[in-house]
Amino acid sequence: MTKGILGRKVGMTQVFTDKGELIPVTVIEALPNVVLQVKTPETDGYSALQLGVFDKRKIAANKPEQGHAKKASAAPKRYVREIRDAQGDYKQGDQVKVDVFAAGEYVDVQGITKGHGFQGSIKRLGQSRGPMAHGSRYHRRPGSMGAIINKVFKGKLLPGQMGGDLRTAQKLLVAGVDPANNLILIKGNVPGANKSFVTIKSTVKPFKASKIKLGGTVGQEVKVEAKDTASTEKKQAETKNDSASAE
Repeated sequence: MTKGILGRKVGMTQVFTDKGELIPVTVIEALPNVVLQVKTPETDGYSALQLGVFDKRKIAANKPEQGHAKKASAAPKRYVREIRDAQGDYKQGDQVKVDVFAAGEYVDVQGITKGHGFQGSIKRLGQSRGPMAHGSRYHRRPGSMGAIINKVFKGKLLPGQMGGDLRTAQKLLVAGVDPANNLILIKGNVPGANKSFVTIKSTVKPFKASKIKLGGTVGQEVKVEAKDTASTEKKQAETKNDSASAE
């Protein structure tokens, strides 16, 4: 089952942890989401919650949008998305608030990246440039397309439109939740510009048990004791020397 909520990116700031560590966080404003529709396998073929947030002006909403929101006794929404296999027993017209998440959980944040317009292959794709001196006359060009076949194959890395793509940042830590102000703090950065809409859902790629072992509740600090390999090797060397002298 998945938890999810819709919000808007406010910006970035810094917060201190209990240990005095300064970490960067992204502030996301997540006003109470309205459940516009509850989809079930019997009627729609799959299970999902259709959420909406941030009211849209009535003059900017067409009649289908107004009628769809009216069924949930709500105003038309600017940002509407679905949460597949949503956790919880929600009904049409209910609200999903920011306290659905808690500090210490891991989430996936989806948004539209910043648009950069038409850019070259160096900035857009991270390619290397040519020599800048000694008469190379080849600096930031994409390079040769090849001498034969006389066409450009699909997938060739070339200059073009950069940004404006749907991207998902996975396994981001929830640093804190402020239900009074409808704010959620995500450690690190998330895709999109300030004031852009984002979708927050439970992470689909949790940490593997073979790589990290957690103890206690979510968000509880876990201490891992490391073995003193230097002292162990020293003791083994002393044992070998003692045995050699005895012989």
